[in-house]
Amino acid sequence: MKGKRIVLCASRKLDEMTTIIEKQGGIPLVRPAQGTVFAKEDELVQEIRDIISMQPDWFIFTTGVGADALLAAAERGGMKKEWLDTIRQARVAVRGYKTTSALKKIDVSPVAESSDGTTKGLIRALQPFSFAGKRAVVQLHGDTAPMLKQFLSECGALYTELLPYRHVSPDRSVLETLYNEVVEQKVDAVCFTTAMQVRFFFSFAKDNKDLEQLRRAFSEQVVACAVGKVTAEALREEGIERVISPELERMGAMIVTLAKYFERCQ
Repeated sequence: MKGKRIVLCASRKLDEMTTIIEKQGGIPLVRPAQGTVFAKEDELVQEIRDIISMQPDWFIFTTGVGADALLAAAERGGMKKEWLDTIRQARVAVRGYKTTSALKKIDVSPVAESSDGTTKGLIRALQPFSFAGKRAVVQLHGDTAPMLKQFLSECGALYTELLPYRHVSPDRSVLETLYNEVVEQKVDAVCFTTAMQVRFFFSFAKDNKDLEQLRRAFSEQVVACAVGKVTAEALREEGIERVISPELERMGAMIVTLAKYFERCQ
């Protein structure tokens, strides 16, 4: 990694990651593309109340932290029992072992589960079921899961998105700087640590820049690196085929995996 310019899109654990990059001989550049996350309060309680009244046929949970946040909001609104009853009376699908663990704590067993923790895996698990005319609630967090929503629409489901957190876009100037650095190949790699960073960056490019030029830069010279499966999947959904990702889904492991990739390419 000696002399390589490595962009970090994260907004946390930056000291740890910059130290690892510098120890590998790289040059870290911080371009936070995460945006700001706010927990919903009264708005979320009302959304939960509406869903209890709806009595959905399906709940699809995509993150453990999101499932926990919904339970906490239901409890704040004095609806914990009603919320749990509503979930238990529906069919439940999950993405990821952390999500499964969160539901296990409230005695909810999924009928469909992603075998590999990805949205594609979740869709495969849902394919045997009929969704025509079914009311489905999709809990989202840092990933808008466009493939999942497309699948549900094509199957005739009536789905409602439920986001425990509100995401505010990052500084436009940061995204513009990052875009220019990538397409002008002034950086060697960009490290994404959440799917939301991917969505914000590529949405900016779609709305304001030349998206194909960005994709070409990632395919020819600049390496896209993801912390784990969900983030890597988000990159591939945006048309990025070469994605470097570690087996162990940790930020430090991501940097080490990237360094090994550069060594092999020398």
